[in-house]
Amino acid sequence: MVKRIVVLGAGISGVGAAVLAKKNGLEVFVSDKGKITEDNKKVLLNNEIDWEENNHTFDKILNADEVIKSPGIPDSVELIQNLKNAKIPLISEVEFAFRYTKAKIAAITGSNGKTTTTLLLGHVLKNAGYDVLVAGNVGVGFALSIAERDYDYIVLELSSFQLDGIKNLEVM
Repeated sequence: MVKRIVVLGAGISGVGAAVLAKKNGLEVFVSDKGKITEDNKKVLLNNEIDWEENNHTFDKILNADEVIKSPGIPDSVELIQNLKNAKIPLISEVEFAFRYTKAKIAAITGSNGKTTTTLLLGHVLKNAGYDVLVAGNVGVGFALSIAERDYDYIVLELSSFQLDGIKNLEVM
């Protein structure tokens, strides 16, 4: 049986997670309470992913096997509380994308210097001859990049919002 994934939020991370899920044979629905950019709509349409904007249709969301939540959506929102009460697993784009890569991952977090450290480490690894992706809050979207291909190393800049709610993520 196909697993049903709902992605809340159609920004870079949400659209990337939706594309990655679709490419891995999962049924995907994207819901954004705001307006979706024209570029992101094109990506969703080109990948034949069902979506809605300016609304959250609870019936379409609450029948998910798992929900990927945008880092910008607070846990206090009614929809998130309903998902938790229904015991539907909620994960982040980072945790979801991690499932589909064999790369060694370095995750850079903290208050100051994340971008500089991330770019520097990515540069060092690339100059050492490795196939490296620099992603997260800098560079490109993690999940969308993994949907296109895998890498030897991935250097991620992660904010506290992106780390929030992660249950299973092993990095080097």
